[in-house]
Amino acid sequence: MRILRRAVVAGALAAAAALSAPAALAEATKVAAIYTVPVEQQWVSRIHVALVAAKERGEISYVYSENVANTDYERVMREYAEQGMDLVVGEAFAVERAARKVAADYPETAFLMGSSFGPAKPNFAVFDNWIHEPSYLTGMVAGAMTETNRIGMVGGFAIPEVNRLMNAFMEGARAVNPEVKFMVTFINSWYDPPKAKESAFAMMDAGADIMYAERFGVSDAAVERGVKAIGNVIDTAADYPDTILASALWHMEPTIDRAIAAVQAGQFEPADYGPYSFMAHGGGSLVLDEALVPAEVVEQVNARKQEILDGLFRVNVNDAEPEPDA
Repeated sequence: MRILRRAVVAGALAAAAALSAPAALAEATKVAAIYTVPVEQQWVSRIHVALVAAKERGEISYVYSENVANTDYERVMREYAEQGMDLVVGEAFAVERAARKVAADYPETAFLMGSSFGPAKPNFAVFDNWIHEPSYLTGMVAGAMTETNRIGMVGGFAIPEVNRLMNAFMEGARAVNPEVKFMVTFINSWYDPPKAKESAFAMMDAGADIMYAERFGVSDAAVERGVKAIGNVIDTAADYPDTILASALWHMEPTIDRAIAAVQAGQFEPADYGPYSFMAHGGGSLVLDEALVPAEVVEQVNARKQEILDGLFRVNVNDAEPEPDA
C-alpha cells in the first residue's frame, strides 16, 4: 500500500508510542482526515484544529493527508478504510459520487464529509459551515462603516457553502445601509492568495473601501491600500493590525465531538451535522474589534446577535450565486 502524503503519524513513531502508551490510549478511536488543500487553509483548518484538540485530550488517534487531488481522493479514502479507521473525515464537494461509493463499500467505517447534499445509509454523514448568522452580523458592521458605499467581495467558488455566507453578509449590510453597493468576484480556486489579492486591488481601484475576505490574499491587499476588511471562518486580526473590523468564525468542535462520541458509543448514524455549526450550538461566532468599530455600531450588532441567539431573528439562507450591483 502506498504511503499517504504527509501522514502525520509515521508508522515507526506510532509503533513506539503504542509500546509505551497506556491501554486507554491504545484503544483510542482511530480517526483519519483527507483534505484537498493545505491544513493552513481557512475552511480545512477548522476541522484540523478540532481533531487535534480531541487527540490532545486522548480521545482519538489522528492522521491526515493534505493536498489530495480530486482524482486521487477515492484511493486515499480506501486506503484509510483498509487501515481500519473508525472515522474518516473530509470534504466531498468535488468528489460526491466517488466518496459515497467508497463509504458504501466499507459499512463498518464511519464517514463524516463536508457536502452540499444529504446523508446516505448506512454510514455517510455530512456537515457544512453554516456560519451565515455571524456573516450577517459582519455585514452590519461593513454596511455601517463604509464611506464610499462600495464593498468588494472575493470568493473561492460560487457554490452554496460560499454563496450563503456572501448573501447573508450582503443582507446584513443592506439592513443598516440601503445605499451600499457590492462588487463580487470568484477566483475559482480554494487557495490562490495572489489571484485573490489582485482581484481585491481591482475592486479597491473601483472605489471599494471595505473588503469581504472570503479567501486568503484579500486582507493582504487591504493592508497595502489602507482599507478595512471583514474576515471569514478564522480570526486573522492579529496578522493584519488595524485592518480587520470583524470576522464570522466557524468552530468545528461541536460537530467533531458529537461524531466522535457517536462512534465511541456505537451509535453513529448517517445524519446531517450541519446545524451544529449554528451559533446556538457554539459552531459559529462573531468577533469584532471595538477599537476600530464605533460603540454605537457594536451595540447595534450585539443587539441583533442576541436576537439570533434568543430565536427572535432568523437570518435567511440563500444559496444562489450573489449578484453584484450594476
